[in-house]
Amino acid sequence: MLVSAKEMLDKAKAGHYAVGQFNINNLEWTKSILLTAQEMNSPVILGVSEGAGKYMTGFKTVAAMVKAMIEELNITVPVALHLDHGTYEGCYKCIEAGFSSIMFDGSHYPIDENVAKTKELVAVCREKGISLEAEVGSIGGEEDGVVGMGECADPNECKMIADLGVDMLAAGIGNIHGKYPANWQGLSFETLDAVQQLTGAMPLVLHGGTGIPEDMIKKAIDLGVSKINVNTECQLSFAAATRKYIEEGKDQQGKGYDPRKLLAPGAEAIKATVREKIELFGSANKA
Repeated sequence: MLVSAKEMLDKAKAGHYAVGQFNINNLEWTKSILLTAQEMNSPVILGVSEGAGKYMTGFKTVAAMVKAMIEELNITVPVALHLDHGTYEGCYKCIEAGFSSIMFDGSHYPIDENVAKTKELVAVCREKGISLEAEVGSIGGEEDGVVGMGECADPNECKMIADLGVDMLAAGIGNIHGKYPANWQGLSFETLDAVQQLTGAMPLVLHGGTGIPEDMIKKAIDLGVSKINVNTECQLSFAAATRKYIEEGKDQQGKGYDPRKLLAPGAEAIKATVREKIELFGSANKA
């Protein structure tokens, strides 16, 4: 069954490791991630952007697929189904659809409006047992139409949001969605440390996990990051494996064009990526 992300992230914060949020885009993505989390005995968060939700015909379809897949595959590790970078309206749609966790991205609002909307959602989520992630300071780059400049969050504003009772907080620390450019300046650990000092036990979230060097990932975890989002890296590994399969002409051999065969190498590549990240984040055998 689906669970709130609160307990798994509180455990991660206390245990100095991080739980991976791996975004899903279709059945293959979801199946690969769930099977790998079960194999690694790791809690896992399935992230769904509003664009991906629309692509999969709607949040109700996504929730029904994930719930059925957990049952059919006998998944016993904790799984949270989480809205990624949700709008105010999108949050309510996912609550209605049966998601177990949501993110309200109010970072583009003035801080007072971000606080007001987040406070309202905290009350709704607590009543329904759903975990809530909030954001201060935008994440750089673009993901599914969500564009940010990547400015660092104001630690005092982070405290304002954390004090509302959210379950996790995404604070911009120079991280970027998608591939990191060659001139990237790296994560601002000074900002992360200041946020950690003011928010205490609050699990912190690192968006844009693809391409951040391993030493930076480990240092971020040491400074209170308990949830790390990965999407682009799974997309890249899926695309590379699928391209190799086609370039080698395997789709023209026998029934290699069958989608179950055509998509299999990409699905295995996703598994390998998720396995690697779970090991790096330290969540293996923490279910």
